[in-house]
Amino acid sequence: MTQPSHGVTLASIYRARANLVGQVVRTPLIRSQALSRRFDAEVFLKLENHQPSGAFKLRGATHMIRTLIQQHGPDALARGVTTASTGNHGRAVALAASNLGVPAVICLSRLVPDNKARAIEALGAEVRRVGNSQDEAFGEVARLVDEQGMTLIPPFDDPLIASGQGTIGVELLEDQPELDRVFVGLSGGGLLGGIGAALKAIRPATRVTGISLAQGDAMWQSLQAGRPVEVDEVESLGDSLGGGIGLDNRCTFALVNEVMDDHYPASEAAIARAMVAMLADEKMLVEGAAAVGLAALDEHAIDIRGQRVALIVSGNGVALETFDRARALAKSD
Repeated sequence: MTQPSHGVTLASIYRARANLVGQVVRTPLIRSQALSRRFDAEVFLKLENHQPSGAFKLRGATHMIRTLIQQHGPDALARGVTTASTGNHGRAVALAASNLGVPAVICLSRLVPDNKARAIEALGAEVRRVGNSQDEAFGEVARLVDEQGMTLIPPFDDPLIASGQGTIGVELLEDQPELDRVFVGLSGGGLLGGIGAALKAIRPATRVTGISLAQGDAMWQSLQAGRPVEVDEVESLGDSLGGGIGLDNRCTFALVNEVMDDHYPASEAAIARAMVAMLADEKMLVEGAAAVGLAALDEHAIDIRGQRVALIVSGNGVALETFDRARALAKSD
């Protein structure tokens, strides 16, 4: 069987699953009574906000760091690891590196909220603020790799990262084998691509729906153009979905193009309403990126009546002042 160009297969996802035993949480999939009633469907929430790092990113980061150590020996990462991030990946790399005794430097743009930077520093990693976009922060990452011999742990564009995130897809179908549809936040594509690869391999009939920010939707615009393109990064309640996909993208562009069935944008007002609803109905304070599935269902009146549907609640990295902004926007909308 020919290996796909993106390098993510069901076999690579199961290798990640074995590598993550005891390292990450097998998160619960719960039925939402409020959303099931509201949409006349069976609506389930996959609670990646229960990960120790607060978000799904811990899966991919841990799998990659452990794999590099397993393949090249305990001294392979002696000079440390580095990455650029919109927040959650940086926190995941910081925690995974700390757990494995590896130094870490996390580069953040000035758009990343301060609460996420502080959470990374609390895990023992060094934080560097560079530029006004994730792409600009990656300039400092490249320097650290070239000049100091640090090892890059990419936020999404690597088969090891996407395979780690794909373990979520395996868990979804173990808990609900007849899922009709999964709504996943779409940014760099590691989460959607990994989950989609697992779902399409195990149950091809399950529909994979991607949700991007209404502005700064780099992956969606790249798919429309047929090649990776640059998109201006904008401030958003769904800040974790910001950032480019890299003009030299070698994995997730092809992967998302292969596994995503449809796509919707989520406006700031819709994200705000969804964040407020998640707190009011589910008693969960989640970041904007974790609420985009609900935002899209609401904003686009997507008909899921009679279906079994899962929403990926991707993380909880939201500052109270950001939630207050969301609440004010939802009230004024």
